[in-house]
Amino acid sequence: MGRRRGLIGSTDTTSGEYVVTDPNQNPDDYNPVVETDYEVGQDNVRPLGLELHNPVFFITAVGIVLAVAFAMIFPERADDALSGLRGYLESTFDWVYMGAANLFVLFCLILLVSPMGRIRLGGESAKPEFTRLAWFGMLFAAGMGIGLMFFGVLEPFYHYASAAGLGDVGGEDSPLGITAEGSEGKAIAMAATIFHWGVHPWAIYAVVAGSLAFFSFNYGLPLTIRSAFFPIFGDRVWGWFGHVIDILAVFATMFGLATSLGLGAEQAATGMAHVWGVPEGNATVVTLILVITAIALVSILLGIHGGVRRLSALNMIMFALLGAFVLIAGSTISILWGSVTSAGHYVANLVQLSNWVGREDTDFMHGWTVFYWAWWISWAPFVGMFIARVSYGRTVREFIFCVLIIPVLATILWMNIMGGLAIDQFLAGIESVSTHILMWDNYDDTMPLFGFLEALPLTALTSSVAILLVVIFFVTSSDSGSLVIDTISAGGKTDAPVVQRSFWAIFEGLVAIALLLSGGIAALQAGAIALGFPFAIVLLLMAGCTLYAMWKEAPNYRPGTA
Repeated sequence: MGRRRGLIGSTDTTSGEYVVTDPNQNPDDYNPVVETDYEVGQDNVRPLGLELHNPVFFITAVGIVLAVAFAMIFPERADDALSGLRGYLESTFDWVYMGAANLFVLFCLILLVSPMGRIRLGGESAKPEFTRLAWFGMLFAAGMGIGLMFFGVLEPFYHYASAAGLGDVGGEDSPLGITAEGSEGKAIAMAATIFHWGVHPWAIYAVVAGSLAFFSFNYGLPLTIRSAFFPIFGDRVWGWFGHVIDILAVFATMFGLATSLGLGAEQAATGMAHVWGVPEGNATVVTLILVITAIALVSILLGIHGGVRRLSALNMIMFALLGAFVLIAGSTISILWGSVTSAGHYVANLVQLSNWVGREDTDFMHGWTVFYWAWWISWAPFVGMFIARVSYGRTVREFIFCVLIIPVLATILWMNIMGGLAIDQFLAGIESVSTHILMWDNYDDTMPLFGFLEALPLTALTSSVAILLVVIFFVTSSDSGSLVIDTISAGGKTDAPVVQRSFWAIFEGLVAIALLLSGGIAALQAGAIALGFPFAIVLLLMAGCTLYAMWKEAPNYRPGTA
């Protein structure tokens, strides 16, 4: 039967007609273009009223249980296996990660400037569900919250230390092999940092989010990764071809989330030890993950409007207040000017940093860039599907601009407020910065943020706010991540029982604990790189299918509707 493009609803089992459930939509505005008899959730099994897609739910659930059990029973073997796999993928397939990320940026630029940008997600009469501010807060919190807290001070200073040759801070090569101190060293450090948090990662998210939103809202297909391949492969996406895609999406999402949650938990535990005197160690980190997972379960019970939306708004307020305080307490003019100049250095070095051919700084490229691209790719199903869920009613051009451009500008400012100022403090000879950030004898990735804040007024207050921010980012990531995994494993149904989302939220915490105990941060990073590789191929195919479908759709939209 024909499923109407752009209409949100379901087929009436008695009459066989497609019934529109969105009161803002006019069925006469659309033509039946998707010919499929597939109904959302038709392959699900429903024990005790649950919605479990067969076989996606069962394969992923069993696979994750086995992976967690193996990592916890044989931590050393798990660590060795993950480390070996990471080294192999980084050295052999770096071109896949780097090339794919570049193509995703090109994909977004094509949508931004072409007639396809006029397409409205949900149809011409669709109205956004959230205000722009609430929408941006949710996508930003889901996309990079924990990462910006963890790496905001660490990464710029790390790259500066490598470029300036300040001892063995952990990196053999500086970005692009440049060796420089002072303002020149800071310039390349900020350019490399912004590169990793700029256009490329958000382009990766935009590929998944834009594809899912378009095929779900405009074609009425299930909100699962496989739906993006329908225009090319037709009804075969409802079989094993689609099962494999969704299974990969669940695994990639789970391990990408576990990486972020593990990093956040370790940083929060370090902050609690430094500020509040809480004992350090695995016991504290595990307890913290369990407590925050419990809070995430409460957020799940409150729903997306009562839980994630409100927590995301709170996070954005606290995030902005912390940034504003540091901006005012630090050298305001220097930070603002540094944001402008570092953006220029980022653009000037963008092509060189994006290229993988003939690079001499392989430690930097593999240890930082390839890891980041794999991490963003493994996060893409989670962030992309969540952004898609909250982006109904936006035009493609508005969507790409807000997902791609605005977060990059915010990231540039944040990295200069935190990392740029930390470098300036070091150059000014502030002892606490050298003591707590460099830490030559006992380097700790989780400590730089709190060492940096110690050089500013109201240290106890700002450090406590930073800890709370990490915790809330943890909660929103766990909540929205469980929503996404549950949607995929429920065959695209967005109204599955709450107990299913709770199940996945608990699993996210357990995977983070297992990887931390088996090898710490290195194991988390290795897991993200391993799962990011096969999903990079999936995303490339998804981008191609989306361009094909949107190009056919674009003539149906009148000029001037964007």
